[in-house]
Amino acid sequence: MTQATPPVAPPATPLTDAEFHRLSHAVLAAIEATIDRWLDEDVIDIDSQRTGGLLELSLPGGSKIILNTQPPLHELWLAAKAGGHHYRHVNGQWLDTRDGSEFFAALSQHASAQAGKPLSFAPPATT
Repeated sequence: MTQATPPVAPPATPLTDAEFHRLSHAVLAAIEATIDRWLDEDVIDIDSQRTGGLLELSLPGGSKIILNTQPPLHELWLAAKAGGHHYRHVNGQWLDTRDGSEFFAALSQHASAQAGKPLSFAPPATT
């Protein structure tokens, strides 16, 4: 019996420290803007608190999602109830270092599960 090989994320796109900082902080800003819009439109009450490269989301019911930039590794980290994930920048997307899944899809899935309602985060618009 052969064992299926787990999917592997492609190698990261090389970034300078300045590029990583710009891209990762654009991700956090896009998430904050989405949450602000949801608050304005009374979609859901998520409290967000940002300190530098760390963004903490407090969802209804008391659960949290923690997003953190990791400059030395050029990664974004996501910690949710269901577990932790590391993402690296690959050809314009943030992909999980283990299975290649996309960051905003995973964030939407975790947030929806923890909030008990469908929520969808989208990447920042590129310029």
